[in-house]
Amino acid sequence: MSRLAIVIAAYNEASQLGSVLEKLPIELLGIEKIVTVVVDDGSKDTTAAIAADKGAIVLRHSINRGQGAALQTGLDYAQRNGFTYAVTFDADGQHDAGEIKDLLQPVLQNEVDIALGSRFLSKRAENISTTRTATMKAGVLFTRLISRIDVTDTHNGFRAFGPVALQKIQIKQDKMEHASEILEQIGFYGLRYKEVPVTIRYSEYSVTKGQKSSNAFRIAANMIAYKFMV
Repeated sequence: MSRLAIVIAAYNEASQLGSVLEKLPIELLGIEKIVTVVVDDGSKDTTAAIAADKGAIVLRHSINRGQGAALQTGLDYAQRNGFTYAVTFDADGQHDAGEIKDLLQPVLQNEVDIALGSRFLSKRAENISTTRTATMKAGVLFTRLISRIDVTDTHNGFRAFGPVALQKIQIKQDKMEHASEILEQIGFYGLRYKEVPVTIRYSEYSVTKGQKSSNAFRIAANMIAYKFMV
């Protein structure tokens, strides 16, 4: 039975989460069952209550651990409960739920083990600043150097995992370094991957919630340290 878990890490997302969940697909060709798993990462607002009201499975961290930890909690749930596929999806409204089917397609067809969304393959990043674009492009070069993975977008949270990737990838970096860590593990395990064009819509809210460009140096330093520890 082909089952899909849409995993969303959420921290104080009460103002946006309801509308995000309402747009998620309830059926897709090739998938027999879809569930949404919201990991409430220590929120102090009504994030968990809103997710439950919208019919999501809600998992809760008692403290705020970071997006990487929250995603791994959701992926662990998917694997333990027999889900064949998982999609990671942001809670802040940046991603287009209508593109889940396109992102998932190469995984469903067993073309790849994991599909990675890219906002730069067809210039589908809306309202992105010049500074953020430059920082992300630098991140691409850094990733190619450190992880030997040829990608165009390194910190895109929109991903589709097939059975092998769901089993192999284990996120140990609790915070934003997890995005680079996933790419590192794709290379380490020799997983088949493909980038798929996706839309990222920046809003005043999502920019405020997202990581600052200045954090890129900290992330790079942490990933270099991680590289030498594994």
